[in-house]
Amino acid sequence: MSFFTIGHRGVMAAEPENTLRSFLRAEREGLDGIELDLHLSRDGELVVMHDETLDRTTDGSGPIAEQELAKLKELDAGLGERIPTFGEVLDAVGPTLPIQAEIKDVAAARSLAKVLADRDLLDRVSVLSFHDAALIEVRSLLPQARTVLVAGASAHRDTFVGRAQQAGSTLVSVELRQLNRAIVDRCGAAGIDVMAWTVNDERDLALARALGLVGCVTDQPGMKRLVEATA
Repeated sequence: MSFFTIGHRGVMAAEPENTLRSFLRAEREGLDGIELDLHLSRDGELVVMHDETLDRTTDGSGPIAEQELAKLKELDAGLGERIPTFGEVLDAVGPTLPIQAEIKDVAAARSLAKVLADRDLLDRVSVLSFHDAALIEVRSLLPQARTVLVAGASAHRDTFVGRAQQAGSTLVSVELRQLNRAIVDRCGAAGIDVMAWTVNDERDLALARALGLVGCVTDQPGMKRLVEATA
């Protein structure tokens, strides 16, 4: 695969983000994988949502961590969709579809590691986080886990490559507008590939290719077709 495309929270430009509807649409559109975000509910369930609070993407309010799963399931996450659990996403999409699971709450690391081990998902699911501690925790529990350090402006710091290495990451995901050739070259010299978020149009794609990236996260359902048409 010369340049892979990952659906950002499914395909959030076209469907309610982080919902089964969005993930299934990404799969139908032929994207190479999906990205999702994980938090823990009050009763310890891995729920799929980007924000710490319910306000932006549902008709509820307040922190996710203060609500039990049963209450979360009563909320509308867009177009009548319900907030999915990580297990529900795994069951809904094809059994070989790659998944990038981003830990938004460090406390979710141990729960995610257990699911990956119990369901034998180490070859299918990569664990992403901005939080070094979350990735290090996962690797301590599952030394073979695939970890991906996520970064914005921190990718410019001299410590970035060392952080990725400490977290066991051979792939990093960096905000496209923060990337330059120097960052990509430093990572490459350490054996670390670079992908970008978020690539949404032909101009973004041209930049990603010019920088020598291996793939991208996209909001757009048509990005895989654009990659193929401009190859």
